[in-house]
Amino acid sequence: MPKLESITQGAVPMVEMWRGDRLESVHQGHAVVMRANGEVVESWGRPEVVIYPRSSCKMVQALPLLESGAGAGLSAKQLALACASHQASALHVGMVTRWLADLGLSDDDLRCGAAPPGDIAERDRLICAHAKPCQSHHECSGKHSGFLTVNAHLRGGPDYVDPDHPVQRAVRDAFEGATGQTSAGYGIDGCSAPNFATELQGLGLAMARFASAREGVGDGRAQAMARLRDAMMAHPDMVAGETKACTNLMRAAEGRAAVKTGAEAVFVAILPEKKLGIALKIIDGGIRASEAAMTGLLRRYGVIAPDHPVILLLLQNPKVLVCYDAEVI
Repeated sequence: MPKLESITQGAVPMVEMWRGDRLESVHQGHAVVMRANGEVVESWGRPEVVIYPRSSCKMVQALPLLESGAGAGLSAKQLALACASHQASALHVGMVTRWLADLGLSDDDLRCGAAPPGDIAERDRLICAHAKPCQSHHECSGKHSGFLTVNAHLRGGPDYVDPDHPVQRAVRDAFEGATGQTSAGYGIDGCSAPNFATELQGLGLAMARFASAREGVGDGRAQAMARLRDAMMAHPDMVAGETKACTNLMRAAEGRAAVKTGAEAVFVAILPEKKLGIALKIIDGGIRASEAAMTGLLRRYGVIAPDHPVILLLLQNPKVLVCYDAEVI
């Protein structure tokens, strides 16, 4: 078996953590800013590094939901939830439950597994009721509700997370089409679904294509991209939740960006006004660094005001130096 290229190769310092006048830690990574024609606008590290996008690519995984026609009647909130890594607040769990009921299904039909809620109020409610979390509490249950919607349309079997299942074949086709690359393979994500590998610049290209898409214009994929992107920006609370970086950054951007984080410090952004896509990966998996790096890039490209409170929220003590901004916050 050929040796895989190390993700550390060519990585550059992207975020430094300072306390007073002393450097405490450094996070290295890779980042790229792309146009839909494949142009690399800026890059740090190696844009050709191969990564698993993890949950940062949920909007790509949701493309078959609209391209197949299965999700034609879904609301914008449901589309945003299909792209979400949510906190399992009552808002999120309630919508998943209703969505499944509309399909004639239940929590038992999900294949994401049960997980404790990130939302404190829902966590406390379960504790007080001596109840266990269910699969609808999993942060990926919105994505899986989308998978089940596609599955009902395709009349597939119940194991829709199998890489050879028609749902996942459709997801892979959409993923490779959006990234412009044949995937190097897949790993099984934390929600049991396959996660397809791509170069970081392939992920950035997909985000640029989402940024350039316009609803009602172009082919079915472009229109699906526009609907999903606009749903995320219209309902940032559905995509993550209160106190979460994705929700706070989209609120701060006020319709100028859709953003999505993924496990192991992957982060992407879609900038419709500028028709740019951004993808970054911090190689140590540090979420605090990926959030800081994306905040710095959104500020760099003018979609968040430099004095917006979210800047202080995500780049607070210890002081953070986002290396491509060359400025200590």
